[in-house]
Amino acid sequence: MSHRPESARKQRARADGVVARWLWHSFVRHRLHFIGLAVVFMVLEALTLGAFSYLIQPMFDEVFIAGDRESVFLVALAMALVFFGRGLARLAHKAVMTWQSEAATAELQSILLAHLIRLDQGFFKRNAPGILIERVRGDSAALRRVFSSLITGFGRDGAGVIVLFSVALWTDWQWTLIALLGLPLLGLPLIAIQRLIRRRSTEARLAAAESSNRLDETFHGIATLQLTGSEGREIGRFREIMRGFVRKATRAAIGQAAVPTVMDFGAAIGFGLVLIYGGMQIIDGTRTVGQFMSFFTALGLLFDPLRRFTALTAEWQNILASLERTHALLQVQAKVTNPPPPHLPVPDRRHASVELRGVSFAYEAEPVLNDLSFVAPAGKTTAIVGPSGAGKTTVFTLLTRLADVDAGEVLIGGQDVRGMDLVALRRLFAVVSQDTALFDETIRDNILMGVEGVSETALDSALSAAHVDDFLPLLSDGLDTLAGPRGSSLSGGQRQRVAIARALLRDAPILLLDEATSALDAKSEAFVQDALDRLAEGRTTLVIAHRLSTVRRADQIIVMDRGRVVERGTHEELLGVGGVYARLYALQFGEQDQANSP
Repeated sequence: MSHRPESARKQRARADGVVARWLWHSFVRHRLHFIGLAVVFMVLEALTLGAFSYLIQPMFDEVFIAGDRESVFLVALAMALVFFGRGLARLAHKAVMTWQSEAATAELQSILLAHLIRLDQGFFKRNAPGILIERVRGDSAALRRVFSSLITGFGRDGAGVIVLFSVALWTDWQWTLIALLGLPLLGLPLIAIQRLIRRRSTEARLAAAESSNRLDETFHGIATLQLTGSEGREIGRFREIMRGFVRKATRAAIGQAAVPTVMDFGAAIGFGLVLIYGGMQIIDGTRTVGQFMSFFTALGLLFDPLRRFTALTAEWQNILASLERTHALLQVQAKVTNPPPPHLPVPDRRHASVELRGVSFAYEAEPVLNDLSFVAPAGKTTAIVGPSGAGKTTVFTLLTRLADVDAGEVLIGGQDVRGMDLVALRRLFAVVSQDTALFDETIRDNILMGVEGVSETALDSALSAAHVDDFLPLLSDGLDTLAGPRGSSLSGGQRQRVAIARALLRDAPILLLDEATSALDAKSEAFVQDALDRLAEGRTTLVIAHRLSTVRRADQIIVMDRGRVVERGTHEELLGVGGVYARLYALQFGEQDQANSP
């Protein structure tokens, strides 16, 4: 019966050891010289506490009781120096440890982003943005507490316990031993509380991640919520999530607060016994009031760092709960990796044909593509059409190796993309999609993303070809205008034209257009379509479109349904067949005729 729990404890201890070693090697070891400097100041602060408690004896015995006037000034000066030194020492170690804690946390967050940004698309489909933001910002902040709470606690409070315990022993070793009689009774309760804290802290962090994810979804869908009148419903859902978070966070906080509370129970027993025993000795004249007050000052000051010191184990459990998830995230391996050299050569523009040969692919065991095969000739335009869920966008995902096929091959210029250098492969593509990714940087920075050494002449040509220069005069700072979060300061058509300018400067041999004009009004679509036509000249172009009017001029149209090619040919050929394409075409243009009829 006891084997399994013991095995689980060993596994937990082993996992904790892995995280502790990672923490030491990655973030602590190379900062030891700064930590050592801070510890020196922590020890100095602890020595001032010891000096303060030691000075209590002459203050009572020589000044208050004996009435020695000369001692008043000496004791007062000594006390002033003690407090001055304590303030300087505390300021110094706080400055050093804050600097190092913030630097370590920033380093970890940068490492996390560098790791996550290279993972495949499947990972991001399984993990919501809000959850990942909480992992990077929330869980990694536990590293800050390693420095500000854990290391500082061990240094400052550990030194304080040693110094004050030494003063107490020096004053009266018997009183010291009596004061500690209550501490052995606290062992089992503290162990139980620490295990509880670990569990409660994990629950609280998961609840925090859920709330972050809900906020992310709310702000992304704010227009939909407002248009559907769902604000109240969303507020209610968020409040319910936050009630759960408050409940779990409160439990975790109560668990942590229980540690010093239990310590106070032990201190109460010790204080009471010393008060009885020491009080009798003072009455009998074997001890002085100054000795007793010095001892009680040291003991009173001792229990405060001792409480914090014993609470460090609870804090460590809390920190581990977060750092374990952070460490686990760093262990996630990308399914798409760069192949070892030598790499297959990438084709030039004249030979940049695209072929899918017997390709099958599934997301989370859900089949998307089934034995898909087709060829897109170099320098020609191939349109991919079909009903929603046919797998059209997945084709682009596999071409660019944002994910890898489960079976079959993806070939460019006759070469398997899995054998090409990943960076060189992705330089073959320029992508313009319906959901254009713009960042909260200047329009210039967004256009120049991923390209270097662009001359002003080349930039001006791209701006003109993409019709970006048509709306630049309307912006306050022209090219240096901030695009806003996700390009929110620009209209849909303006965002598309910025993306086309970016693609023009990239000058890639293969152009991928994913619903590039589907969300635009007629005027914006005309501008964007003209820019796309210029961009497609001489390039291997693959177009995904639901609106079939945009693919009539394609050299080849691939019709997909349920992850397979069901038809292929030109616009006229497919209409003549009377199959899936003809039905989709009739459906779309029948709806348009109805919409245009009076």
